[in-house]
Amino acid sequence: MSREYETVIGLEVHVELATKTKIFCGCSTAFGGAPNTHTCPVCTGMPGSLPVLNKKVVEYAAAVGLATNCTINQNCKFDRKNYFYPDNPQNYQISQLYEPICRNGYVEIETADGGTKQIGIHEIHMEEDAGKLVHDDWEDVSVVDFNRSGVPLIEIVSEPDMRSADEVIAYLEKLRLIIQYLGASDCKLNEGSMRADVNLSVREVGAKEFGTRTEMKNLNSFRAIARAIEGEKNRQIDLIESGEKVIQETRRWDDTKESSHAMRSKEDAQDYRYFPEPDLVPIIISDEWLEEIKSRQPEFRTEKLVRYEKEYEIPRYDAEIITNSKHMADLFEETVAICGKPKKVSNWLMVETMRLLKEHEMEPEDIRFSPEHLAALVELADAGTINSTVAKEVFEQMFADDTDPEKYVDEHGLKTVNDEGALRSTIEQVIKDNPQSVEDYHNGKEKAIGFLVGQTMKAMKGKANPGMVNQILKELL
Repeated sequence: MSREYETVIGLEVHVELATKTKIFCGCSTAFGGAPNTHTCPVCTGMPGSLPVLNKKVVEYAAAVGLATNCTINQNCKFDRKNYFYPDNPQNYQISQLYEPICRNGYVEIETADGGTKQIGIHEIHMEEDAGKLVHDDWEDVSVVDFNRSGVPLIEIVSEPDMRSADEVIAYLEKLRLIIQYLGASDCKLNEGSMRADVNLSVREVGAKEFGTRTEMKNLNSFRAIARAIEGEKNRQIDLIESGEKVIQETRRWDDTKESSHAMRSKEDAQDYRYFPEPDLVPIIISDEWLEEIKSRQPEFRTEKLVRYEKEYEIPRYDAEIITNSKHMADLFEETVAICGKPKKVSNWLMVETMRLLKEHEMEPEDIRFSPEHLAALVELADAGTINSTVAKEVFEQMFADDTDPEKYVDEHGLKTVNDEGALRSTIEQVIKDNPQSVEDYHNGKEKAIGFLVGQTMKAMKGKANPGMVNQILKELL
């Protein structure tokens, strides 16, 4: 009889915070600078240099803690985590072990069966990022870039509450949205500003004890995470089924080969010889400061959904898509504030915007056009100044480089022709040139009028008012 297994998953999620400068020095945190240009004696670990804490890091960490229902530890401190690695210039990392800033929180996710489930958060702590090793296969050397060294991170450590890849992705998406809404990070997995390590074990269904867990690293997309979970689950089940033991270790996932390999045996806290960081004083978060952070918390997605349906009277489905990106939600609200037409604005975002994002493989965060220009386009189309075909052409221009729609329409002479005299003479010519279609229409073929409308639009270079064209055609026929 085959045994049934269940997967037990916990996550360690590292998020780079959106501060302009690093956690303990004034160097820039901007992504993509030339190697080793955003550095100074502090973030390259020079002897005698001293760290000074960036206050904004504490505010972001506390804000994320509040949004994930954590208890904020108002007396917290930093510790030294000692390890030797080429991208770690001091040979230790300043982190938090004994007194992290946030504890005992949770986020609620929606499950596949339409229900909800709480995923516990064990703690959130602040720490500095390491540098980045770059392996050059051509020269067969490794070089190190310290631009990322000292970039502020929070590490969100979940409880082992997830049981499937679907639950993991739902949890990560929920976390990402909360953090993006807070403006605490852009959470771009492809740029490494959000990274998840997966701790996974399997056990027989009904067993009380957890199995031996492994940790998987190098996961830079939700797809890779889902594949890695599936692959590691099957690997562990195969080991157990063949009477072998699962070894507690850190594994590296290779997404191209869809397999993982062992990197090192799993360390425990004592292996890092943690001790209190002697160069930094403890952090005291006063009640007033905590209240101030609380008062700045934004309206999150769940509240927006309720308000959108009530205030803007747009369908739930539209509201869900729009609020799934903070940038798109802001764009929607600002455009509606200008033109006052929520359903029309929603339609442009839901249909044309989503189509072009998909076509160009872009994220909603990459949308470049302004609310002012989208509002102007909505007004032009709504007033009948341009017809729907022209509106789509103008929108594509606007999507590409935030073109001013009114200027574009004027410069390219795209305004709809509502001049009845001009339309009538063009339609008379079309009727004269297409006797077969005219005969078909008189013989009861309704579709024939569509052809004649098309010919008229072609003759008018797409700028005729379709309603007027239909009306005049029917009258003349």
